[in-house]
This record gives sequence, structure tokens and C-alpha cells, in this order.
Amino acid sequence: MAMRFLLVACSLVAIASAGDFYQDFDVTWGDDRAKILDNGQLLTLSLDKASGSGFQSKNQYLFGKIDMQIKLVPGNSAGTVTAYYLSSQGPTHDEIDFEFLGNLSGDPYTLHTNVFTQGKGNREMQFKLWFDPTEDFHTYSILWNPRHVIFMVDGTPIRDFKNLESRGIAFPNSQRMRIYSSLWNADDWATRGGLVKTDWSKAPFTASYRNFKADTCVPSSATSECASNSVPSDGGWWNQELDSMGQQRMKWVQKNYMIYNYCGDLKRFPQGLPPEGSLRGCSLSALQSKAAVDVQYLLFDDTILSLPVERMNGM
Repeated sequence: MAMRFLLVACSLVAIASAGDFYQDFDVTWGDDRAKILDNGQLLTLSLDKASGSGFQSKNQYLFGKIDMQIKLVPGNSAGTVTAYYLSSQGPTHDEIDFEFLGNLSGDPYTLHTNVFTQGKGNREMQFKLWFDPTEDFHTYSILWNPRHVIFMVDGTPIRDFKNLESRGIAFPNSQRMRIYSSLWNADDWATRGGLVKTDWSKAPFTASYRNFKADTCVPSSATSECASNSVPSDGGWWNQELDSMGQQRMKWVQKNYMIYNYCGDLKRFPQGLPPEGSLRGCSLSALQSKAAVDVQYLLFDDTILSLPVERMNGM
């Protein structure tokens, strides 16, 4: 699946960033637990018993293609969460989440994804990865345009949240969002529903970041919008969607590695499944996933999982 890039002009500021953490991000909490190293090419977050740490982007974005290479906490990471996400602010915020839930040594991480619109989430999909995300850096990407939010891992799409506003389903297309990331303790729920606690004898826990890239629309004022008439005819990421190969790759991931899909959770939604499930907005049903067999799902309090204010302040 080829991704093309362009710069958006008109009344907007077009941003194409490439890897300088001093230029693109601010450390927001954790004191010296968050470090920018190697002349701005590397950023590390650490967690100890006293505090975690986090950073946020200097810019706010409204659509774009964003890549970040991350190497997750190695070894016994049970109880820890590494969060990497886009979010606006306030009770009606929009949000696009990657969250990596740690585990005991030798057990795989859980990759938790969610999409919030107008303050409402409850759109969780969870995956196991097909590699060890602690041995090396891997690229986690968000493609966000007016028609799709596509989550990708090393260029492979794992989830496509489609714009179904015409059918009454909200879509994040009007609020500018910053990039946030944090490493924090969540041993009350993160690993096996809170049964496995953080082993502080293994602290400090460290996650590393490099090769940030963003080809994005950055409104030049609070009232500016990213409009289709400001985009050249070739479209680029503005018109990007999954081609047939991309759809097949996503189906492969969801069939073999997806362990939870909110669209198929009859126990959670006894009054009726979310409408996007019947409108092809959820992709493969969790009931079709091989990885979901014999897995006991633990539904977490959505306010614990995803409120950016708590994560920013070292929840």
C-alpha cells in the first residue's frame, strides 16, 4: 500500500516534520524522567514508583499522516501503559488512541486502540502483535483524513474507522488535536484486569521514540479549516484509503491477531451492537478472529483508559 504526501496551502500552515524532538515536542511532566537525546533525534520516557513521564506536540493538527517509531518497555512490563495518541481537549474532545499494555516477561503486549468523537469513546479494538515490540523500534502510524482514521503498524493497516456521519455516527473532523505520549503505572487494570501488579524492583521502565514524521494540516488560526478545495488534485493523504491489497492485509491482521472488537460484543451491548458494525465500519467481527478464541475479555472503565488529562498529569 503506497502512501503519498503533499503540503496543504491556502489559509493553512502545512507542516512536514521529520524527527527533531526539540523542534516538534515539549516535555510536559515527569521532570528528568523524560529526556531528549542525540541532538533531538531520540526521546525516552521513564517510569519509577514516584512518577511516570510524558510529552506533547507543539503543533495542533487537523488531518494528516503521522508516524512514530517506538521501542516499548522490555522485560517484565506488567502494570505499565505506554500511550501514544492524538487528542483535543475538553468534555467533548476527539481522540485517536494507541495504548500498549505491558505484560509479564515472555508474554505479549496488548495493543489497545480507541476512537473518541465528541467525548464519546467505547470503540475499543485490541490486538496482539506479530513481533516483539521491545527488541527494536517499530513504526506506529495514524492516517487521518475526512473519510478515514486508519491505524497502521510498520505500514500494515490494522484498523479503519470510516466516516459514517451520513448514517448518524460521529467522526473526528472538526477539532484540532495534539500528539501526546506518556508512560505511566496502571496496574489497577492494565495487565489481566489488574491481577498482575507492577514489579517496582524492575524500575525504571523506559520506552524510546525516534523518527517522528508528520505530513499534516495545521490550521493557522482557531477558525481555519482544512478544506478539500485547498488540496491539489492528486489528493495525497487527503484522499487516501485502503486499496484491495491494504484491505487484505488488514483482514489478515484482524483474523489472526485481533483479540477484542467492540462491534461484536453482545454481552457489553445487550440492547444492540453499535450501528457501525452493520454498516461495514468495524471490519472483521471479533467472533471471526482466531486470536480471540479462548481469550477472556476484561472490559475496562473507559474513563480510566482514555482521558488525556489524567495521562498528561501522571495518572
